[in-house]
Amino acid sequence: MTDHTDDEESFVSSHLIEAVENQLAAGEPDYVQAVLNKLTLVGYEREDAVLLMAQALAYEIEVMLAADRPFDSAHYEQLLRALPELPERAED
Repeated sequence: MTDHTDDEESFVSSHLIEAVENQLAAGEPDYVQAVLNKLTLVGYEREDAVLLMAQALAYEIEVMLAADRPFDSAHYEQLLRALPELPERAED
């Protein structure tokens, strides 16, 4: 029996990383580049910084879906600016 959880997580992760990379390439929102600059300045490799940023995006999407609300860019910015600290996930 095959466990598809890892494949699904990898698929989602790669798309979230791609979303962050697209934001960086477009320069929008501008705080995304600022956060990448901050993280690399404090010693994170670019790849690790983008992964942290993708985790912040995943958290915002998770909260958005749970609350049945639109994407909150102000909350996303808050999450990014708090990096490298990640928000704690609520236990089920």
